[in-house]
Amino acid sequence: MDAIAVWDLVKVPFPYADQPVHQYRPALVIACPEGHDRFAVLWVLMVTSAANRGWPGDVPVSAHAGTGLPVASVVRTEKIATIDRRVVQRIGRLPAADHAKVVARLRQTLAGVAD
Repeated sequence: MDAIAVWDLVKVPFPYADQPVHQYRPALVIACPEGHDRFAVLWVLMVTSAANRGWPGDVPVSAHAGTGLPVASVVRTEKIATIDRRVVQRIGRLPAADHAKVVARLRQTLAGVAD
């Protein structure tokens, strides 16, 4: 398995809050907590097509090259999940130009600040 790091874009079985299913989809790694291998998790944000209906806190991915994303996409900072590190596949990396925007929106989301 490739080493996974913060700002990597990965393909994961993303859980849905309103359905008892998972769908493999892209996600952005925002934390790789250290811990016992048995509990190795990643914190991720959902990544979805920019063509989908927008949500508050969405951050557009500014450049397509190197991301591994099939279409223009957004990072959905309101959809946070923990994923078993053993089931992820690295597909690319979020452009550095987008890091500060994701951090700012994620801070607002976690603080409960509305748009």
